[in-house]
Amino acid sequence: MSSIKCVPERSLLLVIDVQSRFLAPIFEADRVEARCKFLCEVATLFGVPILATEQYPEKMGGTIESLLPFIGSPHRKMQFSAFQDEHFVNLVKMTGRDQIVVVGIETHICVSQTCHDLFAHGLQVVVCPDAVSARTQDRHKLGMERLRAADVIPAHTESIAYEWCKSADNPHFRAMLNIVKDSQF
Repeated sequence: MSSIKCVPERSLLLVIDVQSRFLAPIFEADRVEARCKFLCEVATLFGVPILATEQYPEKMGGTIESLLPFIGSPHRKMQFSAFQDEHFVNLVKMTGRDQIVVVGIETHICVSQTCHDLFAHGLQVVVCPDAVSARTQDRHKLGMERLRAADVIPAHTESIAYEWCKSADNPHFRAMLNIVKDSQF
């Protein structure tokens, strides 16, 4: 397994399908929402671009309210892998970022397929197990096992925050620390 240390200048946060109809039946949905919001706040603080997707929003509704201030206009998709959509691939390439940090739902479907495709395109992929889940714990665990086996790096959202910060000398350290202290889960 390779090693990745995330830096804000190379990172992109990808929020996959955190929509109300998908989130409602998710195992530990409150944790997933809180950890996604936490990383969106930290990404914004450190200037890390955020891209978000919505799976079939006409049927499944839009992104949850708590994330909307951070994500701009979500990319609508029908494919399970966001990286099977040429327009989305171009959006990612336009950012010039090669470290993709992934959060969202569901671990074993859209998150997994997207991570596999990102990795296949030569990008460094990190998935945050505390900010992804599925309808059941076993689906989440199996999804994470498969991602680890494929060399997708797992990292806690707080680990990513501290990697982006790099040092207590960082001018944003105190603001980040407040986000950490205010975060749930």
